[in-house]
Formats: sequence, structure tokens, C-alpha cells
Amino acid sequence: MPVKPEILKITPTARSRLFQVEELSLRFSNGAERVYERLASRGNGAVMIVPITAQNEVLLIREYAAGLEDYTLTLPKGLIDPGETAHQAADRELKEEAGFGAERLDSLKVMTSAPNYMGHSINVIIARNLYPCRLEGDEPEELEVIRWPLADLENLVLQDELTEGRAIAALYMTRAFLNNEQAD
Repeated sequence: MPVKPEILKITPTARSRLFQVEELSLRFSNGAERVYERLASRGNGAVMIVPITAQNEVLLIREYAAGLEDYTLTLPKGLIDPGETAHQAADRELKEEAGFGAERLDSLKVMTSAPNYMGHSINVIIARNLYPCRLEGDEPEELEVIRWPLADLENLVLQDELTEGRAIAALYMTRAFLNNEQAD
């Protein structure tokens, strides 16, 4: 097992409303020193919810993605608020974004995106035994909810609107989890 590098210094270099960029000065076990740049981790993490209906459909949302400057098809997700557990945040976000609560929540996996440049993580949570319930969220417009049969996952991931790698990975992991659960 490799030895983690020694952190020599962390220097904030830029800050926006959403992000803080840091320089991370490191010394590796072989003596090599490097300066890395990263987006600093702040907050309590985030959740991505895979809502599964009684008809074995996944509930997706269509929302505006500023990074793409277009609408995209994805899974409900959001930040974990201070004092919330991942499951509480998942249930709240599901109510805000899709208009459903969940009686059953199963943690699936914690995933990262671009871990060489940022430490942000997202908890993937399967939501089942859904019931209608809407909370007001922070979205600027109502999100469209799309139902898609989980059995037709291969066609779903081929849709031009579904581009988020985390959502695609979460869908495949959910299908495997549910198939393993049925086999037991």
C-alpha cells in the first residue's frame, strides 16, 4: 500500500459563490515535491437518488444544466444540509424535485467525480415505496418528471439528453443491486 504524501501547505487561490480553488503543496514518500490545484471540499456532501416505482420504473428529472447551457435528463440530487443524514437529504430532495417521498431508502455507494481535482462526493441512494409528497425547493422552475422502465435501461442510456456519468453509473448499479436482491 502506498504511503500518502505529506501535506506541506494549503493555499486558497480563488473563491466564488460556489467554489474555492486551493493549491496543495505535497511531499511524496520518495522526496518528490509537487503543487496540485484542486476545488476545495466544503459542506456535507451530496445525494443522488434513484427513485424506483412499484411498476419498476425509474423517475428521472429534466432540468437546466448551466455547465451545458441546455436541459438534461438526470436523477434527483442535491446537497446534504447541516444536521441532515444522507437518507434525510435524499428524501427531502426527492420531495422537492420529483414530488415523491420514500418509505424505503437504501444506500448504494459513495461516488466521486474527477478526484484528482476535487474532493466532492455524492451518496447514491435507492428510493422505493414511493408516495406523492411535494416540498418547495430552490429550483427556479418546476422540474419535469420522466418515468422510464428500469428493464429498458440500455435504451435509456442511449438517449441524447442523458449524459451525466454519475447518473448512468447509479442506474446500472441500481439494476444490479435490485437483481441481486431478487436472487436472494
